[in-house]
Amino acid sequence: MSPRRKNKKPRAGTRRRAPERGRRRPKKKTCYFCDQNEGYVDYKDVAGLRKFMSDRAKIRSSRVTGNCPQCQRKVARAIKNAREMALLPYIKR
Repeated sequence: MSPRRKNKKPRAGTRRRAPERGRRRPKKKTCYFCDQNEGYVDYKDVAGLRKFMSDRAKIRSSRVTGNCPQCQRKVARAIKNAREMALLPYIKR
């Protein structure tokens, strides 16, 4: 077992990168459901749920869609329910 290091200085050869200047930070996406003031995500709204799925029928991450964590969980649950009811495909070939 290796001994623990007491000081947390970076090791030789590992430096932090300086922040790049002049780069524009992308605008943070806002949650679709919070903007619409809808607390309910309907599993029967297939067209609405397809916006949150990739072309390979995978659930898109909240980083891509901009959903807040609570709405992302609701969307994932609604997609899974719609798949179980055979409204959405599990996979697309």
